[in-house]
Amino acid sequence: MIMLVLGAGALLVMMGALGMFSRAQVATVKSFGVWTAGIGGLLLAGMLFLTGRGAVAVSALVVLGPLLWSWRGERAGKAGEAPRAGKGGMSREDAYAVLGLKQGASRAEVVEAHRRLMRAAHPDQGGSDWLAARINQARDALV
Repeated sequence: MIMLVLGAGALLVMMGALGMFSRAQVATVKSFGVWTAGIGGLLLAGMLFLTGRGAVAVSALVVLGPLLWSWRGERAGKAGEAPRAGKGGMSREDAYAVLGLKQGASRAEVVEAHRRLMRAAHPDQGGSDWLAARINQARDALV
């Protein structure tokens, strides 16, 4: 009976974890995977050292090292980070293209185009962080 209760509990925990993963951003899932591989690899290497298999442990660390190093390089370079909206980050021509406007559009047209595009691209509505940041950057460059 206790095994049935433990099995049902494990199943519920796994279903909850899968639900969290389905709502998580790709960067979060990737970060979790790298941390899991790193910690698991270090634990595996430690266990191999303790059981007298030092050569296998070193080879495991050699395989694991480049994975962690490449992830560290991405984080240091902030790869995949959404662009920051701000002054001077986008040319006026690019801003008109992003908002789908012709050169010389009025302030009211810029604001209306921004609102229209943000309704579809806002992250709270299932849109892209990157695209929403580009739309905000275009508006800031023109207003």
